[in-house]
Amino acid sequence: MSGRVFGLSDGNSFYCSCERVFEPALEGRPVIVLSNNDGCAIARTSEAKALGIRMGDPWFKIRDEATAAGVVARSSNYVLYGDMSRRVNEVYRAYARDVEVYSIDESFLDFTGEPDAAGRAREMREVVRRWTGIPTCVGLGPTRTLAKVANHLAKQRPELNGVCDLIDAATREALLPTVEIGDVWGVGHASAAKLRAIGVTTAAALRDMEPRAARSLLTVSGERLVLELRGILCQDLELTPPVRKGIAVTRMFGRPITDQHEMLQAVTTYVARAAEKLRQHQLASADMTVFFHTGAHAPGTPRSVSGRAGLWAATSDTLEMVKAANAVVRRLWAPGFRYAKAGVMLDDLVRPDAAPRSLLDAPDLRRDQLMVALDRVNRRFGRGALVPASAGLIKAWTKRADMLSPAYTTKLSETPIARA
Repeated sequence: MSGRVFGLSDGNSFYCSCERVFEPALEGRPVIVLSNNDGCAIARTSEAKALGIRMGDPWFKIRDEATAAGVVARSSNYVLYGDMSRRVNEVYRAYARDVEVYSIDESFLDFTGEPDAAGRAREMREVVRRWTGIPTCVGLGPTRTLAKVANHLAKQRPELNGVCDLIDAATREALLPTVEIGDVWGVGHASAAKLRAIGVTTAAALRDMEPRAARSLLTVSGERLVLELRGILCQDLELTPPVRKGIAVTRMFGRPITDQHEMLQAVTTYVARAAEKLRQHQLASADMTVFFHTGAHAPGTPRSVSGRAGLWAATSDTLEMVKAANAVVRRLWAPGFRYAKAGVMLDDLVRPDAAPRSLLDAPDLRRDQLMVALDRVNRRFGRGALVPASAGLIKAWTKRADMLSPAYTTKLSETPIARA
């Protein structure tokens, strides 16, 4: 046994729960959140799942039937979801020794040394609901894998009241045989098929495999799963995010682009966001690729093009990167096509102080100060408050979000007001 106690806490139907916090009338009703451009279902409440709505169902196909059944659809509001995630994790940090934010709706927690980890988790769960409005489930175990399995059980078994404790070996012995192999964290569809073919159909059966056999079948990750299901710690919390190796900003358009000026606007917007991300992570890049293409199923002749931008040295300067990217757009542009998507990709990311520099170019401190000012303005007044001129003001090509909820927590003009 590891002697450690891990928790995995996640928000139930997190995106939908964020919408319900500010629209109490949605409680108890089937709610779904749609992907970019209101494409397909990416989050569903239990009521929506009960109606047969599946993850990835295209909205245009299910809209009429779903609306008739009383389903409420919302466009994805990632700014709201990200801010609500931050608030939830602030509560987690008050209850756990360490917190690893695993995804926007999931966090691993370190409860090691806590005499009553389950009681602590129950109290934390109640405070999260009271302070943020987000319902959560918590799984506990001596390894990350067991905590993840416990979290799955907490969501599936109402009698556990949102908290499942797999710290005790006897409890694991009783519950692991009830967990399907495909529900074990790290076992994908292909791996599950391989395991079922040799009779391994539950988490308990995987735990009882010979580690070397699991490694032979599923590589080293399979061996680690077996050991972690036995309570042997193989992976600790990752409290320091790994250095990013690449950044990409890509978007489908709300409607096809047929005009070069609009494509320049779109690419400028995406480059500005990518450069902002570089500065957030204190990185720079000299390897930028720009691409745009028509839709896969659109009528007419398809076209897909990409090109590398000419950056002389690693940079995170928005204006320099926009100039290089727009040169690529002008070089690759061909009229007569209905372009559906564009994006920029940054590779070979480095720390600015470690980046090779030209002997002919001296650092421009004024430009560095300009980028600092740009980021400060956008943090204070909202992303997009200050942008390069080539990004434009009127962007008819932007993503479709016909059912977008307000920015309740991040925009003063859209903050909800309590009235007597």
